[in-house]
Amino acid sequence: MISFGGELWPSLGYIGIALAVIALIVTIVFWRGRRRGSKTFALDAALTVSGVWIMGAALVSVIIVIKALTVEWAELSGATAVWIPWPESLPCQESGETASTILNCSGSNLSDFTVSNASLGLRLLAGAAQLAAHILATIPAAMLAVICFQTLRGRTFSRIVTRTLVVGAVAVLVFGIASDLLSGIAATVGLREVFPPDSEWYPWAFQLTVTPLPLVGALALAALAAVFRQGMRLQREKELLQRDTEGLV
Repeated sequence: MISFGGELWPSLGYIGIALAVIALIVTIVFWRGRRRGSKTFALDAALTVSGVWIMGAALVSVIIVIKALTVEWAELSGATAVWIPWPESLPCQESGETASTILNCSGSNLSDFTVSNASLGLRLLAGAAQLAAHILATIPAAMLAVICFQTLRGRTFSRIVTRTLVVGAVAVLVFGIASDLLSGIAATVGLREVFPPDSEWYPWAFQLTVTPLPLVGALALAALAAVFRQGMRLQREKELLQRDTEGLV
């Protein structure tokens, strides 16, 4: 994910620079492929970008683990049952009609915060939630790299590709659900570590949510694996038919 905060135009500029770097990588791949006379520009570019993505993801994963073991604070990002109203200094309207455009007073669940002097258990729990979300975001790049590599070798319909899609489906389901659950659990555990049970801010309930996206993604990958498996079967039948035809001739 590419994210920058600040004024509109500087933020858009930073995002543009990040996209320009990706475009530069793709351009270099196309240029090198053109010099070699390659006709698989799209596959070469996809393989290169996914490879860079995977290497960057591996580096970030190591950083997450090291941070969980060494720092004294924990970054938490998950919904909690603690409701934070907007500050009184923020102009808003409780109810009724008004002639001007104004905010309706509201608030939000405490979800993104940092706990200082966190215990090792909380740091490991927060790190596990971050790692699960990070692995989930890296799975598409890993599957794309395998598919492109096998296709460039002339093995588009192979057992490696179908097994990769099946493993990817299981991984999306497992890490997708784990990411949703661990984020909410870690956030509430973090607040319980900060506030005593007699505090009004102590969360007595866990706010857990599991989105249907991991299940949908897993089903889509499983269906794609079935498509590749069918293509592999048709390719095998075609090769047998060609062999039999050559034998008759």
